[in-house]
Amino acid sequence: MVKNIDLIAVGHTALDYIIRVKEFPKANYSSPIDDLKTFNGGAAANVAVIGANLGLSTSLVSAVGGDFKDSPYYKQMVDLNIDTDSFIVVPGESTPTAFVLTDENEDQISYFYWGASKEFENSNAPTKAINDAEAIHLATGSPEFNLKCGHEAKEAGLLVSFDPGQDLGMYEPESLKEVIKNTDILFGNHHEIERIQFNLDLDIQGLRELGPDIIVKTCGGNGSVIYSNEDKIEVDAVLREAIDPTGAGDSYRAGFLTRFLNGESIEESAKFASAVSSFIVEAQGCQTKAPTFDEAYERMNEFYNI
Repeated sequence: MVKNIDLIAVGHTALDYIIRVKEFPKANYSSPIDDLKTFNGGAAANVAVIGANLGLSTSLVSAVGGDFKDSPYYKQMVDLNIDTDSFIVVPGESTPTAFVLTDENEDQISYFYWGASKEFENSNAPTKAINDAEAIHLATGSPEFNLKCGHEAKEAGLLVSFDPGQDLGMYEPESLKEVIKNTDILFGNHHEIERIQFNLDLDIQGLRELGPDIIVKTCGGNGSVIYSNEDKIEVDAVLREAIDPTGAGDSYRAGFLTRFLNGESIEESAKFASAVSSFIVEAQGCQTKAPTFDEAYERMNEFYNI
């Protein structure tokens, strides 16, 4: 059976307020804002948009406000042919909104208003989309909804990737374990992977035995480490001047899955992912400088001398 969708991205679509400060204030103090801009974001939407820009056929499962389909953000998705038939539209609610603060050390603090995403808990997995797809990516969002989607996707034979991101703290150990059991590829930055190991009391091999064949740990400018089949693959980051690190992780996931779903090796997929994310950090916003496939492929070949 020919599938019409390469990748479903499940989780938040959001508006991002990107804020730069010199330093984070202590409790009961304030700090002046050096810069503030609004961008399109949300982890699942970032993966769907970047993936579509790279040539994947993507579907997005998000909960959005009642007026979202009148927004320029929605028009962008339509122009990219992203399937939004599984959107959960909540009249009278706002589309989720993120406030991301970055200090001069490039450390981040985020605040997130769930808005329409609170409806995830009352929603069923998108069966129609799952039956028409090759793979599903579970991004930040409701643990309960991700568990439903992961279980149904695994039963349907899809490749399942999972990135709890900054929502990791919302997962109880048992629910985290259940989602990971249905996962083929686990993504996380080095802090998140270590926290998952701590929460589940597992080393890397134990985590792989729980479910994921592949664990991808990103380490910012220090590159990425991928664990699979007793192998440990280390890939250098494609370094560019970082204007804003927000969205680099989501674009890495989109880049990795773009190549991996097309049959490329883990190492090749990681190198391409690094090239994709190097474009995103060159401008403010998670999607502002989304590269085409050819742009990312050329930069990958130049950096790694392929």
